[in-house]
Amino acid sequence: MDLDYGVIDADNHYYEALDAFTRHLDPRHGERVIQWAEVNGRQYHVVGGRVNHAVVNPTFDPVSLPGAMADYFRGNPDGRNPLEFLRDREPVRPAYRDRDARLAAMDEQGVEQIWLYPTLGMLYEEELKNDPQAVTLLFSAFNRWVEEDWGYGYQNRIWAAPYLSLCDVDWAVSELERALARGARSVVMRAAAPTTRDGQLPASDEAFDPFWARLQEADIPVVVHAGDAGPTATAGYSGGAFSSSFKGAGRPRITQLTMERSIHDFLASMVFDQIFDRFPRLRVVSVENGAQFLPGLLKGLTSASKKMPGYWKTDPVEQFKERVWINPFWEDDVHEVLDIMGPERVVFGSDWPHIEGMPSPLDYLVELKDVDPDVQRRVLRENALGLMRPQ
Repeated sequence: MDLDYGVIDADNHYYEALDAFTRHLDPRHGERVIQWAEVNGRQYHVVGGRVNHAVVNPTFDPVSLPGAMADYFRGNPDGRNPLEFLRDREPVRPAYRDRDARLAAMDEQGVEQIWLYPTLGMLYEEELKNDPQAVTLLFSAFNRWVEEDWGYGYQNRIWAAPYLSLCDVDWAVSELERALARGARSVVMRAAAPTTRDGQLPASDEAFDPFWARLQEADIPVVVHAGDAGPTATAGYSGGAFSSSFKGAGRPRITQLTMERSIHDFLASMVFDQIFDRFPRLRVVSVENGAQFLPGLLKGLTSASKKMPGYWKTDPVEQFKERVWINPFWEDDVHEVLDIMGPERVVFGSDWPHIEGMPSPLDYLVELKDVDPDVQRRVLRENALGLMRPQ
């Protein structure tokens, strides 16, 4: 495909610098929040007093190649052991940690702009959730590192997002204000119900309305990104695509069947709690959560609207399709997603340079080869560009 426009990749990641969480953290809080420790000759983060094994090597040096598990997610046609895909490693590339090197990599890849998200930063709230103040200490420090090393709109091409949690709504509003003052064009959070001082509440609870009201007023989207969303009803299993433990990585896990459970419940709660009635201009973008949950969720909303006439101001399915954008997994059937959501609500994201993503972002073009060129352009550029503009 020869493209006459710049591609916007709505799912890129950095590999955090060694001091990403500690550079701006008061050392007095290290034991409570986060520290480095050496265990059996390897470096690990100690989060909330516990050694974290969310990734094999949190220094990311060496690190697995981008898209290392692409064949695995294609169905593993050669029947390889999953761990075999991760044996090839390389020194951490400058583009993973330096924004000028990243721009050069983007030029080589043919990508004009990227939306940039955490790697480890999507995993650590779960470990601290029972200490909301520790969560705010961690991500206050982390967001200041993001501002320094990446910025919120570097060269109008790299759009990093601050990580926000609703564990403390006053902190969330304050941190949002800070990010807005520094040019943030989106914010990112995990697909989970935050744990507050009053217990766990869905993100759509009215207790968090001050945050959603300010976000709507600012007219920027919230990106709900895959991360460690905590346990499911099945003890010992993560509720999403990620877990704070790498234990059992070589055997089948129930998360292979339920990895989209978290985003399903998060978005369903937003509709059922009438958040789009209260904030009709709110824009929510689901990134790296997949799309297989969509048919079941929309079927359930249709059923609920028939059983509860008058509960919503407008049809909940139409609310969902108007206020939610979907970044499907690259292995999802993009034609099905386009049919369900419409071409205006699907955005491209490669997950580069993660192992479950694509070796190079525009490898995704093969998935769009049979899609109408105007729809291709929407998915690859216009929809993301529209999300960055005021409505």
